[in-house]
Amino acid sequence: MKRRREVNVFGLSFLDVMFCGFGSVILLVMIINSETLAQRKEVHEDLRGEVKRLQTEVNVGQDYLVQVRNTLTLVNQQSAVAQGRAREALEQINQIKIELADLTRQAQSQIEHVNRLKSDLKQAEADRQQLASEREQAEQQGRNVRRFVGEGDRQYLTGLKIGGKRILILLDASASMLDETIVNILRLRNLPASTRRNAEKWQRALRTVEWLLSQIPSTSSFQVLVFNAETSAVHSEKQWLQPVANNLDQVIAGLSLMAPSGGTSLFNAFDTIKQIAPKPDNVILVTDGLPTQGKSKHSGGRVSGKQRLEYFKQATRRLPKNVPVNTILFPIEGDPLAASEFWKLAVDSGGSFMSPSSDWP
Repeated sequence: MKRRREVNVFGLSFLDVMFCGFGSVILLVMIINSETLAQRKEVHEDLRGEVKRLQTEVNVGQDYLVQVRNTLTLVNQQSAVAQGRAREALEQINQIKIELADLTRQAQSQIEHVNRLKSDLKQAEADRQQLASEREQAEQQGRNVRRFVGEGDRQYLTGLKIGGKRILILLDASASMLDETIVNILRLRNLPASTRRNAEKWQRALRTVEWLLSQIPSTSSFQVLVFNAETSAVHSEKQWLQPVANNLDQVIAGLSLMAPSGGTSLFNAFDTIKQIAPKPDNVILVTDGLPTQGKSKHSGGRVSGKQRLEYFKQATRRLPKNVPVNTILFPIEGDPLAASEFWKLAVDSGGSFMSPSSDWP
């Protein structure tokens, strides 16, 4: 018996139908997918363009940011420079303010100084007028800087030239200035200094110097040197003094403390004149005779008249040229040549010579 065929639901026809269905689905999916891909591609193209645009904007923004940063850096630098200049300007302003304050003070000080000068000028003018008035009175009373009044107010040494810019007074302070006689000189020279200071002849010599100082013009300068074997200044060694009361008083006070002693070296006295600068233009010599020694002490006992004359000639050769020598001689016994030699010195130098009376000044 013929075997009966079994029915199979998964037969060829069914499979064909299924494959056709699947194919249709696949086709449909592919169609839809292609459209989707096309749309996606368009979207992607649009997005790429937007991305490029945004990227371009980003690049532009970054470039602008760099420019902004550079500009900011430059601005910061300029700001720092400006701040530095501002600080310098403030410092300069403060300095100018300080200088202005100083100038203001200086101007005020100068104004005050000018006012003081004006006041001083007025006072000086008043003083000048007062001095002019006093000078007129002084000229009427005489040109004496220091007043000296002796017995009877004697003023009779009219031949003596007390003038010049620089007046030098040389005072002999040797032992012979103690007295006019040899015996009394020998007696007095060994006595104490206080006794020798009060010797009549020495006091007369001091009064003579005081009178000479009183006659010095106010426009002159002076110096007083004392000499025996050596020479020294009474006040301010080898300097010219102004004839003011203080200097005159100190010189006279210094003379009052001296006591005659020793020998007489006119050589050293005249040699000292050469050491004074500037040189005197008038010399007044107060002495009592020819010198007893030259540059150094005499050796060999008693000095003869011939030796004293030779010492005198040696001394006169030490005198500067063109300087007049005015001699006031207080004669001593045993020296007959003194008067004639000092008179010749006065003639040769253009000075004067006198031997006043015993009661002068």
